[in-house]
Parts: sequence; structure tokens; C-alpha cells
Amino acid sequence: MSTTAALPLVLTGARGHGRWHLANIRRLQREGVVTLAGICELTPLDADELAGFDGPAPAQSPDFGSLLEVTGARAAIVCTPIQTHTAFALTAAAQGVHLLLEKPPAANWAGYQQLTQGVRAAGTACQIGFQSMGSHALPAIAELVRTGAVGTLRGVGAAGAWVRDEAYYRRAPWAGRRRLGDADVVDGVLTNPLAHAVATALALAGASTAADVADVETELFRAHDIEADDTSAVRITTTGGLPVTAAVTLCAEQPGEPYVIVHGDQGRITFWYKQDRMLLHRSGHPPQESRHGRTDLLENLAAHLRDGTPLLAPAESTGAFMRVVEAVRTAPEPVALPSGAWHSAPTDDGGGVRRVVHGIDAMVAAGADSLSLYSELAAPWAESTGMRPS
Repeated sequence: MSTTAALPLVLTGARGHGRWHLANIRRLQREGVVTLAGICELTPLDADELAGFDGPAPAQSPDFGSLLEVTGARAAIVCTPIQTHTAFALTAAAQGVHLLLEKPPAANWAGYQQLTQGVRAAGTACQIGFQSMGSHALPAIAELVRTGAVGTLRGVGAAGAWVRDEAYYRRAPWAGRRRLGDADVVDGVLTNPLAHAVATALALAGASTAADVADVETELFRAHDIEADDTSAVRITTTGGLPVTAAVTLCAEQPGEPYVIVHGDQGRITFWYKQDRMLLHRSGHPPQESRHGRTDLLENLAAHLRDGTPLLAPAESTGAFMRVVEAVRTAPEPVALPSGAWHSAPTDDGGGVRRVVHGIDAMVAAGADSLSLYSELAAPWAESTGMRPS
């Protein structure tokens, strides 16, 4: 049990992915790190949903600003629809409340600028929920690169082959949308479900801020009947000339663990970021596998507020990723894949239907392996005109 006062916080968006945050808060409250002071939801959580929390029940209200005021919370977790992130962040900053804000930070570049300027002016901390940034493998990989273990860095590639069924896009009005009314949403595979792949690849390339990005090319496709993309590739060129690619899909033949490959001229490092596992291949040596720990981002935020520990994923370090979000947002509408390029299949539990793009698993892997876009891999449905420089 911690001897310091627990950090009082409010969770806004406690269902959906918010349930993960709720469980994490429950764990950290037992350890004396945080205390759940309030929950912001349209429909209050019931006793079953709050099971396991000792002490007084958290205050509940759909009004985020008033909830922050009445609870005296010092921090808030924002796990709400993408298009609301900026408004919630600015509300918290205006009251001097520190943030753990889910990714992506904002739905467009203008919103990101408002967010970063707002928290900077308020002097509040804002951590972005890229959990992979807490992996202890990241500094280990950086040290291997720095010491020349894989030779000269040639590029970084990411691969993500996941499955989402058709019900996934019916779970909320904003799901799979590029915009909702006048509001940008940009709920595509690169910017939301597999955003970690993009952000982790950028981090390993040493590109964190917008100034680190020289160019962004996108190829956006969709098999599902949605506005946004579910099968896409992106290539970011850093200001140092390094290519960073990501080939991703939510229409995999067989879902697998996403990973990032750091390419050197004398070897490579493969990093499965959800598992904190890395594999080093280098000339003249046998393969070397290692597993690493991970620092939780909420614990890191609490430590930052307690003793000045540096944030692992501060908002200002996500500028490069937001350049990708903006490139996706302003790109031409995602191209619908022809019906012959995919087929429907039952989900593994038999309770739903998913769409499967033929041969996509191998193509995703080839993209990360060769730092290529789909059009360069001779995908029959990918045209070179799909590329869009930012």
C-alpha cells in the first residue's frame, strides 16, 4: 500500500473500452495509487459494474465539467468517441485537471493543436493512451539501434492483421465513420484499432513530433460497407529520409499479433508490442528473443504528478502520429474493394459475420517486411493512384 495520498480521478466513458480502464482503476485503487471519485456516463453504472470498489461509491453524472468540480478530482481518464476528445480535454484543462486521454488524441490537426495549446496554457499534464509506449522493450530496442546491433537503420515497418465482425461497426453511431454531421471522426483502421502499430513504428524510428515528418502517403480501402477504411497502408517519410510503413487490416484470414520490424543493413528487430516481446536477428549471431516489462500509463501519470517522473506518452510526442491522422482525414474516400476480393465468413464463436480479404495476411506481412504499400505489392485491387501525399 502506498504511503502517499491516492490520486482522485474521474472516468468518462466507462463502458466499451472504458471497462478496461475501470478494471485498471480497480487494481490501482487497491494498491493505493488512485481513487475513483466520479464516473461520467449518460446512464449511471449499476452495482454489478462497480463491484470490487471499496469505500464510498463514486459520484455519477453525465456532466463532465460539474463532476470534476464536485469531486475535486486531480485527474481524469477520457475514453469517449474520437470526435469528443478535444472538447473533453479542454474542459479538464480549464479546471486544472490532468488527463489520460484515449488515442487518437483528436480527430483532426486543428483539434490536436487546440488540445496541446489548451493543456500547455493550463499547465496540466496530458498523457495519450498509447499503451505500447509503456513497454520496456522500446528503450531496449533504441539502445540496440544506437549501439549498431543491426547496423545502419534502413526503415521501420508495421503489420497488423486483425478481425472485426460486421457488428463492430454497428456498436455506436460513430463507428466506421469518417465524419458525423459536421464533425470529423476518422474511425479507420490506421487511426483507431491499429493506431498503436503506427505510433509504435514512428517511436522506433525516432519520429514523435510533427516536425519529424516530411511526407505521408496513404492507400485506404474497405471491404465492409462503411465510410472509413478497414484495410490500409501508409508510408511516412521522416525528415531524416527514413521510411516508416504500416500495412494493416481488420479483415484478416487468421487474426494474429501485430508487430513492428526495425530494419538495419546488418539485421532486424521484430517487436510484438502487445506482448512486450522482441526478436533480434543480426549477422553472425543466433536469433535472440527477450520479453520485457511494461509501465502502466495511469501509474506513470500518477508518478508524474507525485514526483515528476517523465510522462511516457505526452500529447506533444504524438504530433507525428497526428500528421498521419490528418493525412487519412484529407485523403480521398476509401476505395471499396470489389466483391471478388473478399468473402463473408462466420466469426469463430459462430455468433456473427465477418469479411475476409483474400490473401491479405501475406500481403500485410510483406508490407512490413519490404516497407511497401499495397500497390507496390501488386495487390490486384490496389492502384498506385490510391497514394496520397500529405
